Amino acid sequence: MTSPDLARAVAFLFSLPDRYRGPGGVAGIVHEGRVVARHAWGFADLTRHDRMRYTTPLPICSISKQFTCATLLSVMKDPARFDDRLRGALPNLQGPLPTTAQMCHNQSGLRDYWALTVLHGATPDGVFRRSDAAIMFERMHRTHFRPGTSYSYSNGNFRILSDLLEAETGRSLEELYRQHIFEQAGMETVTLTADTAFPAGGVTGYEGRSDVGFFPATNRIFWTGDAGLSASLDDMLAWESFIDATRDDPDGLYRRISAPQCFSDGTPARYGFGLKHQQIGGLAITGHGGALRGFRSQRLYAADARLSVVVLFNHETSADGAARGVMAAALEAETPPPPSPAAGQDWTGTWLDAETGLVLGVDPGPGSRITVHYGVGPDLLTLQDDGSASSDTMTLRRAGDGVVDIHRPGENYHGRGRRITGTARPDIAGRYICEELQACFEIEQTGDGFYAAASGFLGTGPMQPLYPLGDDLWTMPCQRSMDAPAPGGWTLRVARTTSGAVSGFELGCWLARHVIYRRVT
Repeated sequence: MTSPDLARAVAFLFSLPDRYRGPGGVAGIVHEGRVVARHAWGFADLTRHDRMRYTTPLPICSISKQFTCATLLSVMKDPARFDDRLRGALPNLQGPLPTTAQMCHNQSGLRDYWALTVLHGATPDGVFRRSDAAIMFERMHRTHFRPGTSYSYSNGNFRILSDLLEAETGRSLEELYRQHIFEQAGMETVTLTADTAFPAGGVTGYEGRSDVGFFPATNRIFWTGDAGLSASLDDMLAWESFIDATRDDPDGLYRRISAPQCFSDGTPARYGFGLKHQQIGGLAITGHGGALRGFRSQRLYAADARLSVVVLFNHETSADGAARGVMAAALEAETPPPPSPAAGQDWTGTWLDAETGLVLGVDPGPGSRITVHYGVGPDLLTLQDDGSASSDTMTLRRAGDGVVDIHRPGENYHGRGRRITGTARPDIAGRYICEELQACFEIEQTGDGFYAAASGFLGTGPMQPLYPLGDDLWTMPCQRSMDAPAPGGWTLRVARTTSGAVSGFELGCWLARHVIYRRVT
């Protein structure tokens, strides 16, 4: 390839404060192992007037996952050596256990434990202790799919692996990180800040938007392995330089964790060892983002161009969009205008995917595109001349009257949605229990509206509205939770006895599906 346009990338990097407005941020570019640009702007804490600096520690959140996997490979050499330890962490899981490698590749099928905190009664500002994670893993009975066959993002995979690492070595995860990665990479100030109530350096993360203002985000969760590291921009640029310096070492840790992976049927996967695989400007990119309430982060690496981009924000603007913008500017990857759609393509509506138990909702988008709500967040699909609609993550095709085929290649998933019809019946108020979670769900009717609250060992959560979608089908939005971003909308499918009485329901979101509740009153 031709050399990246560094001048153009640097210009884009210095435009980030205006493009992605918020209290503060840092960003940098590494090319051929050398830092060619870094930028710090705004404030680490608005009240104390603490400026953001290259040395300011910021939570890198899920970027931590690659460091957990790299440490695992360095300590254990072969991850399969941990396979026989997983039963201890998941004592009640039915069916085949995932392998350690499948955990690293998010192919375990485990429900995401942060999404499940909503059903265990957590409040967004509540406390999640270190010991709470083990309780949640002990109560997991089912997986989304047979391990290895598909992909589902699950933070618990990496939490369990970090616990096993500490038990195996008798050392803290921070010590292991430092010995196996940070010392070699020259990451001098990175720390494990597992308790988010006490951020490194006193930095403050902010919720809100530039048009309504920003306010401090409250975090009181304990996370480790899946997240927890705090690093400065200088730390992260040192990691990128280390990646370049070891690029030709066949045993280099980044080379090992960035190797392409497959599903059990041989289909190439887009995630492995805590890294996402994607393309920008026709080049293969590895990297990962992260999110905690009030913080966003992203790092990207183009091996063929020997180019890295790092973006860290202490607000909830898209660090992914910012990093991709810098990388695209360097690779001169202009986004082509969407093609003109064939006449008469109206995708507006809602469909139920019976296999996942989730609703696929479609709204008009800008130009010749549609906005699809199905996974964790909205996806923008371009209408194609053959009547399909597609993006890098999803393709929809009509398959008959009221039926749509769903293909999500990154998840190795093919599903089918049927258009939702009918009217939801107003007889769902009552108390429900989930034996698997050992949790409750109360539905109350007030006026013509229905509201629900989950309760469990983490407390009683806030009331959430329930909105009817169709016959025995409801949705429950969830905009704020302990983790960030929140799991989004939940789909509630009512079950009835042969006489027509409500017997329970199945509840799920993309991160935590097929949770069964039984009506008790």
